[in-house]
Amino acid sequence: MAWLLSILVKDYEGFTGKIGRTVAESEAAWPPNRHPGEKAPNVIVMLFDDLGFSHLGCFGSTIDTPNIDRLAEQGLRYTNFHVTPLCSPTRAALLTGRNHHAVGMRGVSNFDSGFPHMRGQISNHAATVAEVVREEGYTTFALGKWHLCPMVDASPAGPYDQWPLQRGFDRFYGFLDGETDQFYPELVYDNHWVEPPAGPDDGYHLTEDLVDHAITFVHDSVGVRPDRPFFMYLAFGATHAPHQAPPEYMAKYRGAFDEGWDVFRDRWFARQKELGLLPEETKLAPRNPGVEPWDTLSENQQRLACRLQEAYAAFLDHTDVQIGRLLASIEKLGLDDNTMIVLLADNGASQEGGPFGVLHEMKFFNMMIEMPDEAIHRIDEIGGPHSHSNYPWGWSQVGNTPFKFYKQNTHEGGIHVPLIIKWPKGVKDTGSLRDQFHHVNDIVPTIYEAIGITPPDTYRGLEQMPISGVAMNYTFDDKEAKTRKLVQYYEMVGHRGIYANGWKAVTRHTPGVSFDDDVWELYHVEADRSETIDLAQQEPDRLKELIALWWEEAENEGVLPLDDRGLELFGINFKKNSPHPESRKYVYRPPMAPLPSQAAAAMGGRSWDMEAVVERGSAEGGVIFATGTENSGFSFYIYDNRLVFDYNFFGEHLVVRSQSELPTGASTLTCQLRRTGKGGYAVLLVNQEEVGRLELPFIMRVISSVGPSVAYDHGSPVAFDYANRSDGFPFEGTLESVTITLIDTKKDPKNAEAQARAEMGRQ
Repeated sequence: MAWLLSILVKDYEGFTGKIGRTVAESEAAWPPNRHPGEKAPNVIVMLFDDLGFSHLGCFGSTIDTPNIDRLAEQGLRYTNFHVTPLCSPTRAALLTGRNHHAVGMRGVSNFDSGFPHMRGQISNHAATVAEVVREEGYTTFALGKWHLCPMVDASPAGPYDQWPLQRGFDRFYGFLDGETDQFYPELVYDNHWVEPPAGPDDGYHLTEDLVDHAITFVHDSVGVRPDRPFFMYLAFGATHAPHQAPPEYMAKYRGAFDEGWDVFRDRWFARQKELGLLPEETKLAPRNPGVEPWDTLSENQQRLACRLQEAYAAFLDHTDVQIGRLLASIEKLGLDDNTMIVLLADNGASQEGGPFGVLHEMKFFNMMIEMPDEAIHRIDEIGGPHSHSNYPWGWSQVGNTPFKFYKQNTHEGGIHVPLIIKWPKGVKDTGSLRDQFHHVNDIVPTIYEAIGITPPDTYRGLEQMPISGVAMNYTFDDKEAKTRKLVQYYEMVGHRGIYANGWKAVTRHTPGVSFDDDVWELYHVEADRSETIDLAQQEPDRLKELIALWWEEAENEGVLPLDDRGLELFGINFKKNSPHPESRKYVYRPPMAPLPSQAAAAMGGRSWDMEAVVERGSAEGGVIFATGTENSGFSFYIYDNRLVFDYNFFGEHLVVRSQSELPTGASTLTCQLRRTGKGGYAVLLVNQEEVGRLELPFIMRVISSVGPSVAYDHGSPVAFDYANRSDGFPFEGTLESVTITLIDTKKDPKNAEAQARAEMGRQ
């Protein structure tokens, strides 16, 4: 019988002990825990959003960043480091060590083009650094902005397979979309949506909350399992719009930039030269198109532009203070000596603020240019919860000093960013500069080499793409080492570039123009970092070789087909396996968590019907459906026993109330919105009888970066009636269901095109 049992009981574990008939006749054994070794460092990767090459104090700025500057003094500053021109692609390359097209992230994760290079998620054939190091025994944390899963999958309904916890992170606290309000964020904790723990009146700010959780995650791990090293990915919302900061930080910078962007660009450039951040022969790039000389601006233009720049500086300064808190906690734990810290930005300073800057960015994305003479009346709201601001091109170019152009472009202003690496056990030449050319896909192989691990050829049964990055560890001890990164291509919505051995060919693309008609420029960027001397005419053969090399890299890295489409990519697809039904009818039943905008009914810029089935007593009110924030959105609710629709048009409340009080008991409450051109109207109905009508001079195409909520108002209050409530004015009766039916945008192609342009601009 014993021999039969030994055949039937298969050893799946690979047990190395001995099993007898009793414990006395047996020998116990335990499988070893995976561990990278006692010398393996903790790793913290800190990522800024939309931060230019010159924005940090240690890279030339006059903005206070003392904690980041101290990191630079204790580590290395890389002065020739590059990323992709946009957020999701850089994050995909940063977390995988591969090029962004190859892993399926040509653009932002908000769309799937139907081609392998744009799936809205990182390919499972490209394991993230978190997946790899967790297999080696690390505990892993992600905090802040994710923006690496399809946004249609970012709702509480999932699927969750591309959320942080499913891509290698043990814990997550942050937001899934490309931006969020810093005072009223859309938050996810691990795999579930949560409400912010407080509001701005309580002193809440998202950056502080992220760092609080980062410290807690480390304490939880080190306090119980000090034997396990940790990997932390801390991706701030800063300094992406909206630029928001606590009032004391706004006050600190009041008047700090009154001399104007021309003076500060010259000043920051001079500081960069003094710090040795640029080759001696580097020139300041010429003024970008649309950036006017400061002295030619009106007084209101100058006042508005300065206040918008003050908000950016306050946001960055406040984030630096929070970084200081995290660093102090690491030092207090005694972990500082063997913790590698990598700090960088995902792309250069942004151009989404336009020529004047915007107090409310959603106006810009609705193709409404808010002129300074209009915006100046709300100037004191900038930086606070009543604004969604972004600065103008002039200040963005200052942030990208000494380069030309911006985020989204493949010129240096879009792709050349600061990088700091600090690791006391591995970097001894502290406070020094490194000038070797490198790219964001080089970070992961650098981490692997520091830990002493080799990424697997297969992960969970899937063959893995080869790592395309080059480890930078050779630069730690050798300032003069020749760069090992010899070639790197760039592409973003048709903008293209190629670096090879100190030379760069680059072109700016106009959507709709043949790619064959793009005009290529040629620069010797080893000396001419700011791309001021175009050598295309003098060296046509070299340019031809570089263009041919670009096409070769494009084929090898999955860049093709070139794609500059907008409408087809950002328009909502009503198809199977999607949260968007072919019927264009959505039925929501509370209780429900808030919905991200791309997973919810797309109500911006179009006609729709909303029908709510309720049962209520005579005094019961509350929100039925709301979307947006106090800055823009709409709310359908019951207040003072009347049905109300508040269309919050960028702070101007257009309101209609039912002409009579609502009946008690069961009833059907309806709001119908019809677009009739630029504007439209809304109608309220109770049990199919009209009870109110509202003319709308303008229908917002992009309503807000904050999505809808059912049976309460998530985040800042949209409607004026309940603006003083912090509980979201929850529905007090019984809300059985809310049914939303959308009118087909194909009947209004101009509106569909405007929606697409606005969504592309917002991202």
